Amino acid sequence: MTLIDHASIKPAAAPAKTNSIEQIRYGCAIGAQQTVAAIPRAIPITHCGPGCTDKQFMNLSFYNGFQGGGYGGGAVIPSTNASEREVIFGGGERLDELIDAALKILDADLFVVLTGCISDLVGDDIGGVVSPYQKRGVPIVYAETGGFRGNNFTGHELVTRAIIDQHVGPYEGTRDADLVNVWSLLPYHNTFWRGDLTEIKRVLEGVGLRVNILFGPESKGISEWKAIPKAAFNIVLGPWLGVATARHLEAKYGQPFLHVPALPIGANATTAFLRQVLAFAGRKRRSARAEAFIAEEEARYYKYLEDFSDFYAEYWWGLPAKFAVVGDATYNLALTNFLVNQLGLIPGKQIITDNPPEEFRAGIVEHYRHIADDVSTDVEFEEDSYTIHQKLRATDFGHKAPIIFGTTWERDLAKELKGAIVEVGFPTSYEVVLSRSYVGYRGALTLLEKIYTTTVGASA
Repeated sequence: MTLIDHASIKPAAAPAKTNSIEQIRYGCAIGAQQTVAAIPRAIPITHCGPGCTDKQFMNLSFYNGFQGGGYGGGAVIPSTNASEREVIFGGGERLDELIDAALKILDADLFVVLTGCISDLVGDDIGGVVSPYQKRGVPIVYAETGGFRGNNFTGHELVTRAIIDQHVGPYEGTRDADLVNVWSLLPYHNTFWRGDLTEIKRVLEGVGLRVNILFGPESKGISEWKAIPKAAFNIVLGPWLGVATARHLEAKYGQPFLHVPALPIGANATTAFLRQVLAFAGRKRRSARAEAFIAEEEARYYKYLEDFSDFYAEYWWGLPAKFAVVGDATYNLALTNFLVNQLGLIPGKQIITDNPPEEFRAGIVEHYRHIADDVSTDVEFEEDSYTIHQKLRATDFGHKAPIIFGTTWERDLAKELKGAIVEVGFPTSYEVVLSRSYVGYRGALTLLEKIYTTTVGASA
């Protein structure tokens, strides 16, 4: 992965605005193969050009925390590797052969066929190819995810809807008052999604709920997806991703949903999140158990913070006062909220990079304007790294070195600004990530360790 040192580039005049994006921060829609790979014992089958599948895996998984391929990702993924022949004559027959071979060789609870630009542009009838297998009882669905349809966030929503409509299907049974579905982080794209979803599930179960977490090592796989209609309600945890899925479930099953825009980091935010969920669930009868869990978690959290305060008090002169966050809306809002309200840092620049739908942008902006009782800040939406870096260079971070929460693309810039860098989003190419989490009670402590270990190291 080559990084460009913009410090050496001195344009004579500001360049004209173009439609190009330098140093991209997401994949294309077929990157939703990673959504499938995140479901235990699910395998994607891609109908796309040569290299598309490998590039999505290498970018979204390998060079992003070195996350690995899992059971059904990476080198496991079957692909048609469509060529000129498929462009001219169509690739339906080639896809049918691939599916038939995959069923003979691979063992999975669900196969998900994903299309790339070639098949979508030539108009291959993917439903016509997949339908006969579905009629035979084969657990297989399809989603049209050509790159021109959007980025991998778009592809993620297309895949979740395809599984719900084609595999979960209609439901006429009763609801389980203790069961909830969680829709939150984008698997693999969010570098810490595995640990974060584990912590979200842990705290929700701690207050007496049972959780369909749907993705990652804590999910039971397709059986959880089949149980989606049985849940009492859905939780959308983040500014926008998952809202479309929750709306669809509300229309399909009459299932209500709770939208919590800010992913909780730290005791205050996590406790507030849990109480909001319990209030929505009407769980007063179990409030004693929930409050006991919350009290225990908070006591443990603040005991660690008490010990941390010795370092903070002695080393305050060497710590950053202002910060910048560059990343997707979910982590950007969560980190800004934590850094302002828990650590008392001053927001310098916040830039959201995942191109949220227009309908959500005004609401996202409003959260930043009321980030704390006495703190208001602005947020910008930008996808191009050149423009992002120019904005960061123009930011007044005061007389202290800033700390930047960003990606590998910001490493050289952080050195230029004589600041510290904490990689928190795609691409994160200087971190090996297994089960690390930055959310909830436990994740916040890990985040504090990372922030101040990085800060001390940068000042050495």
